[in-house]
Amino acid sequence: MEKFEDLIKLPMPVLVDFFAEWCGPCKAMKPVLEEVKQNVGDKARIVKIDVDQYEELATKYRIQAVPTFILFKDGEAVWRHSGVIHSSELQGVIEKHYT
Repeated sequence: MEKFEDLIKLPMPVLVDFFAEWCGPCKAMKPVLEEVKQNVGDKARIVKIDVDQYEELATKYRIQAVPTFILFKDGEAVWRHSGVIHSSELQGVIEKHYT
């Protein structure tokens, strides 16, 4: 896996899902993220970060609730959402940031 900082600097949108294994809403988001990934294909990356394994990243990005989604483009956070979100809304946010 690439280093996180290198990954978020990609010119394409990178959606980071900060989640936890014990989190019910996080589990509910799994099929939503799979659907979005299938629809956006290679135009964006979707990365899952377990907040219990990567506490330093969770702290750096002030993750206080899971799931929290942050969309990065060229190393900048351009959108953030905590909680469950519908696939069409998530896909729309990603599509707005295509190169």
